[in-house]
Amino acid sequence: MGIIELLKWVPLFPFLGFLILVLAGKWLTKSLIAWVGVGSVASSALLTALIGAEFLNGTMRPYQLVLGHWMEVDDLSIPFGFYLDALSVTMLFVVTGIGFLIHLYAAGFMESDFGYARFFAYMNLFVSAMLVLVLADNLALLYLGWEGVGLGSYLLIGFWYEDPNNGYAARKAFVMTRVGDTAMLLGLFLLFTQLHTFDIQLLMLRATSQWTPGAVLPVAAATLLLGGALGKSAQLPLQSWLPDAMAGPTPVSALIHAATMVTAGVYLIARTNALFMMAPPVQFAVAVLGTITLLMSGCSALVQTDIKRILAYSTISQIGYMFLALGVGAWSTAIFHLLTHAFFKALLFLAAGAVIFCFHHEHNIFKMGGLRKTMPLAFWSFMIGSAALSALPFTSGFYSKHEILMAVFEVSPLLWVLGCLGALITGIYSFRLVFVVFFGRERPAIESKLGWRMSLPMILLGALALFGGMLRIPLDSVLPDLFNIDHGFNLVSFITATTSFIGLLIAGLFYLTGTFSVQRLAGFNLVKEIQGLFFNGWGIDALYDTLVMRPFKTIAKLNKNDAVDGIYTTLVLLSRGSHFLISASQTGHIRWYVSLMTLGTVAILAIGWLS
Repeated sequence: MGIIELLKWVPLFPFLGFLILVLAGKWLTKSLIAWVGVGSVASSALLTALIGAEFLNGTMRPYQLVLGHWMEVDDLSIPFGFYLDALSVTMLFVVTGIGFLIHLYAAGFMESDFGYARFFAYMNLFVSAMLVLVLADNLALLYLGWEGVGLGSYLLIGFWYEDPNNGYAARKAFVMTRVGDTAMLLGLFLLFTQLHTFDIQLLMLRATSQWTPGAVLPVAAATLLLGGALGKSAQLPLQSWLPDAMAGPTPVSALIHAATMVTAGVYLIARTNALFMMAPPVQFAVAVLGTITLLMSGCSALVQTDIKRILAYSTISQIGYMFLALGVGAWSTAIFHLLTHAFFKALLFLAAGAVIFCFHHEHNIFKMGGLRKTMPLAFWSFMIGSAALSALPFTSGFYSKHEILMAVFEVSPLLWVLGCLGALITGIYSFRLVFVVFFGRERPAIESKLGWRMSLPMILLGALALFGGMLRIPLDSVLPDLFNIDHGFNLVSFITATTSFIGLLIAGLFYLTGTFSVQRLAGFNLVKEIQGLFFNGWGIDALYDTLVMRPFKTIAKLNKNDAVDGIYTTLVLLSRGSHFLISASQTGHIRWYVSLMTLGTVAILAIGWLS
């Protein structure tokens, strides 16, 4: 039996860890809890490495494993099956590899927390659901993993539920992603009713052979799937839940933002790329929405003061680049950026967690400063992560983002210009964060010892963020294009590569050398208004509050007695009244009955005679 046949254990290990921690967690010591929580994901990561090596060293032919049948109704049969190809192998490496490092880090970060077992149970459940999502060979099973990820995110974001704000953030994430999930579910129903299968590969084959490109059905189906992707990946107009999701512990933020939930929408579009190619207007809408989102979220990151919210808006922006790549048909380039983003964003969140940990959960960057000497590991992690995030040359982010922008230029020079503007903004907010926290007036950390469980993941992720762009994972067996950075030197390539340097320079002039004063610039009324708009996420939440929440609350208040129930209450009253009238006629006196019968007979005869 080949290693690849053990594929079922990849999602099963974390699920078993979840069961152990739920059923026996309160009797386990913290050391055993960490062994179960971290060890289960480590086992999946090790098995993924072995399976990936066998897959990549072989013919790289897709492998399908059917474990049984999940549903069988009449002629509908939905298997519990996994499908392994280059795309799912890439996602397995991201979810299990990055997930393991985050779990290891969390073992140290969360050690003093009372809910240690509960935390790792939720984390294991989350990883298991994400693995089911990326391995599913049919859309029904994929949707099971999709909803499992949604449940896990709700539990993890609201982990510190004693604070009502955390509960609100969890509910907000759950409800907003449900909006997209509803659209996605309708899309699955549409695909099944028209193509009569949930099997993804067969579905794509039937869609391309039976439907005409640009027709109503492929456009409708792709639009509905896009709705689900927008919700999970926090893209316009369903992006405002993600910054509030920072209410969860920092390892949760790293897991959700780097390796799992926010990449689910990107994966869904890449997996169903044949359908989106059948719907050109929807595919181009993916690019446009990604572009708008990356610019809006980048501007919001410029003015945030919470270290985690800066990284949250950064995540939304980088997912926007992935959507931009998907929208112009650079399928494998989008997945390549997903891979490199997992490296540097996980690194940045873990480094931010180290700073927060050493400042006893302080999040305001302007209450920090001069930490490059007292926290050298966090400093260099931020330097490497910010360089990769800004796409400075020879970092992992440079290879993938440069590829995206060059591919975009071939399709739309306007989108390329906007993408380059986003890269410029990324350089500014990334190094603004670095210069404020690690340079300037020194504010010594309260505690600077992290321990090896927190330090080792940061070191490994630093290496991946720096050199991970040199990876070449052949996705051509699934997606149409290859990783290819050899476009030659030209003006477009030069501009693409240098925009991040300009952003770095601007950040340095404002926040490092003090050549230009931020306070002086912020003194202008117009700048204050723009800053407020950016800080509040472009007023998206206020817009939803005005258009959705307030009208809903008003209707609920007006309908507090429930008009629908009023209809049934009226029917009950009529029924009771009729019963009273009829029962009143039942006196038990024969003379009364005979009189009524006589009157009734006379009335009937009179009606007959008159008619």
